[in-house]
Amino acid sequence: MTTVDDAPRPQSLMLTFLGDQVLDRDVCVYSGSVIDLFGRAGVGEQATRSTLTRMVGNGLLRRQREGRRMYFGLTERSEAVLRDGRRRIWETGAVNRQWDGTWTLLGFSLPESWRRQRHDLRSRLTWSGFGPLFGGLWIAPGEVDVSSLVAELELAAHVKVFHARADAGMDIGAMIEEAWELSELAARYEEFVRRWRPEDRTVPGGDDPLVLRLRLSTEWLRIIRRDPRLPVKHLADDWPAERAEKTFRAVHDRLTPGAREAAERLLDLVPVRPEAAGQA
Repeated sequence: MTTVDDAPRPQSLMLTFLGDQVLDRDVCVYSGSVIDLFGRAGVGEQATRSTLTRMVGNGLLRRQREGRRMYFGLTERSEAVLRDGRRRIWETGAVNRQWDGTWTLLGFSLPESWRRQRHDLRSRLTWSGFGPLFGGLWIAPGEVDVSSLVAELELAAHVKVFHARADAGMDIGAMIEEAWELSELAARYEEFVRRWRPEDRTVPGGDDPLVLRLRLSTEWLRIIRRDPRLPVKHLADDWPAERAEKTFRAVHDRLTPGAREAAERLLDLVPVRPEAAGQA
Protein backbone atom coordinates (compact mmCIF):
# COMPACT_ATOMS: atom_id res chain seq x y z
CA MET A 1 0.00 0.00 0.00
CA THR A 2 1.21 3.50 -0.83
CA THR A 3 1.85 5.57 2.26
CA VAL A 4 2.63 9.19 2.94
CA ASP A 5 6.34 9.87 2.63
CA ASP A 6 7.91 10.40 6.04
CA ALA A 7 10.07 13.27 4.78
CA PRO A 8 8.31 16.14 2.99
CA ARG A 9 10.59 18.10 0.66
CA PRO A 10 12.26 21.10 2.33
CA GLN A 11 10.58 23.51 -0.10
CA SER A 12 7.16 22.10 0.80
CA LEU A 13 7.94 22.59 4.48
CA MET A 14 9.21 26.09 3.72
CA LEU A 15 6.03 27.08 1.93
CA THR A 16 3.94 25.80 4.82
CA PHE A 17 6.10 27.71 7.29
CA LEU A 18 5.82 30.93 5.26
CA GLY A 19 2.06 30.53 4.93
CA ASP A 20 1.72 30.10 8.69
CA GLN A 21 4.18 32.71 9.93
CA VAL A 22 4.81 35.33 7.22
CA LEU A 23 1.82 35.61 4.85
CA ASP A 24 -0.26 38.79 5.32
CA ARG A 25 1.93 40.03 8.19
CA ASP A 26 4.24 42.36 6.18
CA VAL A 27 7.32 40.85 7.81
CA CYS A 28 10.54 39.10 6.83
CA VAL A 29 12.04 36.21 8.78
CA TYR A 30 15.67 35.81 9.84
CA SER A 31 17.46 32.94 8.12
CA GLY A 32 18.87 31.74 11.44
CA SER A 33 15.35 31.31 12.82
CA VAL A 34 14.41 29.17 9.84
CA ILE A 35 17.57 27.08 10.15
CA ASP A 36 16.86 26.50 13.84
CA LEU A 37 13.24 25.47 13.26
CA PHE A 38 14.04 23.24 10.30
CA GLY A 39 16.81 21.61 12.28
CA ARG A 40 14.19 20.62 14.83
CA ALA A 41 12.14 19.18 11.96
CA GLY A 42 15.06 17.03 10.77
CA VAL A 43 16.27 19.25 7.91
CA GLY A 44 19.99 20.05 7.93
CA GLU A 45 21.40 23.56 7.80
CA GLN A 46 22.84 23.14 4.30
CA ALA A 47 19.55 21.85 2.92
CA THR A 48 17.70 24.77 4.49
CA ARG A 49 20.15 27.34 3.13
CA SER A 50 19.99 25.75 -0.32
CA THR A 51 16.20 25.85 -0.24
CA LEU A 52 16.19 29.54 0.65
CA THR A 53 18.68 30.33 -2.11
CA ARG A 54 16.78 28.30 -4.68
CA MET A 55 13.48 29.96 -3.77
CA VAL A 56 15.08 33.40 -4.20
CA GLY A 57 16.27 32.30 -7.64
CA ASN A 58 12.78 31.06 -8.53
CA GLY A 59 11.15 34.32 -7.53
CA LEU A 60 9.45 32.88 -4.45
CA LEU A 61 11.49 34.80 -1.86
CA ARG A 62 13.41 38.05 -1.65
CA ARG A 63 16.26 39.03 0.64
CA GLN A 64 16.33 41.93 3.08
CA ARG A 65 19.52 42.69 4.97
CA GLU A 66 19.35 44.18 8.46
CA GLY A 67 22.85 44.89 9.78
CA ARG A 68 24.77 41.62 9.57
CA ARG A 69 21.63 39.48 9.41
CA MET A 70 19.80 38.30 6.30
CA TYR A 71 16.03 38.12 6.34
CA PHE A 72 13.68 36.65 3.77
CA GLY A 73 10.31 37.98 2.65
CA LEU A 74 7.58 37.01 0.22
CA THR A 75 7.12 38.02 -3.41
CA GLU A 76 3.90 38.43 -5.36
CA ARG A 77 4.42 34.95 -6.76
CA SER A 78 4.87 33.26 -3.40
CA GLU A 79 1.93 35.17 -1.93
CA ALA A 80 -0.31 33.79 -4.69
CA VAL A 81 0.95 30.24 -4.08
CA LEU A 82 0.44 30.53 -0.32
CA ARG A 83 -3.05 32.01 -0.61
CA ASP A 84 -4.03 29.16 -2.91
CA GLY A 85 -2.76 26.66 -0.35
CA ARG A 86 -4.64 28.40 2.45
CA ARG A 87 -7.81 28.37 0.37
CA ARG A 88 -7.42 24.67 -0.36
CA ILE A 89 -6.99 23.84 3.33
CA TRP A 90 -9.50 26.12 5.04
CA GLU A 91 -12.11 27.01 2.41
CA THR A 92 -12.26 24.40 -0.35
CA GLY A 93 -11.51 21.48 1.95
CA ALA A 94 -11.30 17.80 1.09
CA VAL A 95 -15.01 16.98 0.81
CA ASN A 96 -17.13 18.30 -2.08
CA ARG A 97 -20.69 18.56 -0.78
CA GLN A 98 -21.70 21.64 -2.80
CA TRP A 99 -21.39 20.18 -6.30
CA ASP A 100 -24.01 21.77 -8.58
CA GLY A 101 -24.10 18.97 -11.13
CA THR A 102 -21.91 20.69 -13.73
CA TRP A 103 -18.80 19.29 -15.37
CA THR A 104 -15.95 20.89 -17.29
CA LEU A 105 -15.09 18.98 -20.46
CA LEU A 106 -11.79 19.59 -22.20
CA GLY A 107 -11.03 18.03 -25.55
CA PHE A 108 -7.65 18.20 -27.27
CA SER A 109 -6.09 16.96 -30.47
CA LEU A 110 -2.33 17.26 -30.82
CA PRO A 111 -0.01 16.14 -33.62
CA GLU A 112 1.44 12.70 -33.00
CA SER A 113 4.95 14.14 -32.80
CA TRP A 114 4.01 16.46 -29.90
CA ARG A 115 4.77 13.94 -27.20
CA ARG A 116 6.19 16.44 -24.73
CA GLN A 117 3.25 18.82 -25.13
CA ARG A 118 0.81 15.94 -24.69
CA HIS A 119 2.60 14.79 -21.54
CA ASP A 120 2.68 18.33 -20.12
CA LEU A 121 -1.01 18.88 -20.83
CA ARG A 122 -2.06 15.60 -19.27
CA SER A 123 0.08 16.28 -16.19
CA ARG A 124 -1.39 19.75 -15.71
CA LEU A 125 -4.93 18.46 -16.23
CA THR A 126 -4.41 15.76 -13.62
CA TRP A 127 -3.05 18.38 -11.20
CA SER A 128 -6.16 20.50 -11.89
CA GLY A 129 -8.55 17.68 -10.97
CA PHE A 130 -9.32 16.28 -14.43
CA GLY A 131 -9.64 12.61 -15.32
CA PRO A 132 -9.56 11.03 -18.80
CA LEU A 133 -13.04 10.22 -20.05
CA PHE A 134 -11.89 9.06 -23.50
CA GLY A 135 -8.46 9.53 -25.05
CA GLY A 136 -8.39 13.25 -25.79
CA LEU A 137 -11.50 14.10 -23.76
CA TRP A 138 -10.97 14.93 -20.08
CA ILE A 139 -13.50 15.86 -17.42
CA ALA A 140 -13.55 17.61 -14.03
CA PRO A 141 -16.36 18.38 -11.57
CA GLY A 142 -17.70 21.92 -11.47
CA GLU A 143 -16.62 24.86 -13.61
CA VAL A 144 -12.84 24.83 -13.84
CA ASP A 145 -11.05 27.78 -15.44
CA VAL A 146 -8.27 26.31 -17.57
CA SER A 147 -7.59 29.41 -19.66
CA SER A 148 -4.28 30.23 -17.98
CA LEU A 149 -3.16 26.60 -18.12
CA VAL A 150 -3.89 26.36 -21.86
CA ALA A 151 -2.29 29.74 -22.55
CA GLU A 152 0.84 28.86 -20.60
CA LEU A 153 1.29 25.67 -22.64
CA GLU A 154 0.51 27.60 -25.87
CA LEU A 155 -2.15 25.08 -26.88
CA ALA A 156 -5.22 27.32 -27.30
CA ALA A 157 -5.57 26.34 -30.96
CA HIS A 158 -5.66 22.64 -30.06
CA VAL A 159 -8.01 22.66 -27.07
CA LYS A 160 -11.79 23.05 -26.75
CA VAL A 161 -13.53 23.56 -23.41
CA PHE A 162 -17.21 23.07 -22.56
CA HIS A 163 -19.38 23.10 -19.43
CA ALA A 164 -22.16 20.52 -19.33
CA ARG A 165 -24.45 18.33 -17.24
CA ALA A 166 -24.82 14.55 -17.42
CA ASP A 167 -27.92 12.94 -18.88
CA ALA A 168 -30.45 11.79 -16.28
CA GLY A 169 -29.67 8.12 -17.01
CA MET A 170 -25.92 8.51 -16.63
CA ASP A 171 -24.22 6.36 -13.96
CA ILE A 172 -21.88 9.00 -12.56
CA GLY A 173 -20.43 6.68 -9.93
CA ALA A 174 -19.34 4.21 -12.63
CA MET A 175 -17.89 7.02 -14.73
CA ILE A 176 -15.84 8.26 -11.77
CA GLU A 177 -14.39 4.79 -11.23
CA GLU A 178 -13.36 4.64 -14.89
CA ALA A 179 -11.89 8.14 -15.17
CA TRP A 180 -10.04 8.43 -11.84
CA GLU A 181 -7.76 5.99 -10.05
CA LEU A 182 -8.76 6.71 -6.47
CA SER A 183 -7.29 3.76 -4.57
CA GLU A 184 -3.93 5.47 -4.01
CA LEU A 185 -5.61 8.67 -2.82
CA ALA A 186 -7.83 6.71 -0.43
CA ALA A 187 -4.74 4.94 0.94
CA ARG A 188 -3.06 8.29 1.56
CA TYR A 189 -6.07 9.55 3.51
CA GLU A 190 -6.16 6.36 5.58
CA GLU A 191 -2.43 6.56 6.28
CA PHE A 192 -2.77 10.20 7.31
CA VAL A 193 -5.38 9.27 9.91
CA ARG A 194 -3.19 6.46 11.22
CA ARG A 195 -0.10 8.65 11.44
CA TRP A 196 -1.77 11.48 13.30
CA ARG A 197 -3.96 9.67 15.80
CA PRO A 198 -2.67 10.73 19.24
CA GLU A 199 -2.36 7.14 20.36
CA ASP A 200 -0.41 6.05 17.25
CA ARG A 201 1.58 9.05 16.03
CA THR A 202 4.48 7.94 13.85
CA VAL A 203 5.89 11.29 12.71
CA PRO A 204 9.14 12.72 14.04
CA GLY A 205 9.07 15.90 16.06
CA GLY A 206 8.63 14.65 19.59
CA ASP A 207 6.48 17.02 21.60
CA ASP A 208 7.49 20.17 19.68
CA PRO A 209 4.10 21.65 18.70
CA LEU A 210 5.54 24.06 16.13
CA VAL A 211 7.39 21.29 14.28
CA LEU A 212 4.43 18.94 14.49
CA ARG A 213 2.01 21.53 13.12
CA LEU A 214 4.44 22.33 10.33
CA ARG A 215 4.63 18.68 9.30
CA LEU A 216 0.90 18.14 9.77
CA SER A 217 -0.09 21.01 7.47
CA THR A 218 2.54 20.11 4.87
CA GLU A 219 1.37 16.52 4.66
CA TRP A 220 -2.29 17.51 4.56
CA LEU A 221 -1.85 20.03 1.75
CA ARG A 222 0.17 17.52 -0.25
CA ILE A 223 -2.71 15.04 -0.07
CA ILE A 224 -5.59 17.39 -0.85
CA ARG A 225 -3.73 18.96 -3.78
CA ARG A 226 -3.90 15.51 -5.41
CA ASP A 227 -7.62 15.18 -4.74
CA PRO A 228 -9.89 16.05 -7.71
CA ARG A 229 -12.68 16.80 -5.19
CA LEU A 230 -15.25 14.60 -6.82
CA PRO A 231 -18.84 14.97 -5.55
CA VAL A 232 -19.03 13.01 -2.31
CA LYS A 233 -22.52 11.69 -3.05
CA HIS A 234 -21.07 9.72 -5.96
CA LEU A 235 -18.14 8.25 -4.00
CA ALA A 236 -18.09 5.11 -1.87
CA ASP A 237 -19.81 5.40 1.50
CA ASP A 238 -16.53 4.73 3.27
CA TRP A 239 -14.54 7.35 1.32
CA PRO A 240 -11.96 8.44 3.95
CA ALA A 241 -11.54 12.13 3.09
CA GLU A 242 -14.00 13.40 5.71
CA ARG A 243 -12.43 11.32 8.47
CA ALA A 244 -8.98 12.53 7.49
CA GLU A 245 -10.09 16.16 7.39
CA LYS A 246 -11.59 15.89 10.88
CA THR A 247 -8.30 14.40 12.07
CA PHE A 248 -6.33 17.26 10.51
CA ARG A 249 -8.51 19.97 12.06
CA ALA A 250 -8.56 18.35 15.50
CA VAL A 251 -4.79 17.88 15.64
CA HIS A 252 -4.17 21.38 14.21
CA ASP A 253 -6.40 22.93 16.88
CA ARG A 254 -4.66 20.96 19.63
CA LEU A 255 -1.18 22.01 18.47
CA THR A 256 -1.92 25.67 17.75
CA PRO A 257 -1.58 27.23 21.25
CA GLY A 258 1.83 25.63 21.81
CA ALA A 259 2.92 26.36 18.23
CA ARG A 260 2.10 30.07 18.63
CA GLU A 261 4.01 30.28 21.88
CA ALA A 262 7.02 28.54 20.35
CA ALA A 263 6.94 30.78 17.26
CA GLU A 264 6.92 33.94 19.37
CA ARG A 265 9.93 32.65 21.30
CA LEU A 266 11.92 31.32 18.35
CA LEU A 267 11.27 33.51 15.30
CA ASP A 268 13.09 36.77 14.60
CA LEU A 269 10.80 38.85 12.39
CA VAL A 270 11.26 42.39 11.06
CA PRO A 271 8.91 44.67 9.10
CA VAL A 272 9.17 44.66 5.34
CA ARG A 273 11.14 47.56 3.90
CA PRO A 274 9.67 48.32 0.45
CA GLU A 275 12.99 49.72 -0.77
CA ALA A 276 14.57 46.29 -0.16
CA ALA A 277 12.22 44.56 -2.58
CA GLY A 278 14.79 44.48 -5.34
CA GLN A 279 17.73 43.51 -3.13
CA ALA A 280 19.52 40.36 -4.32
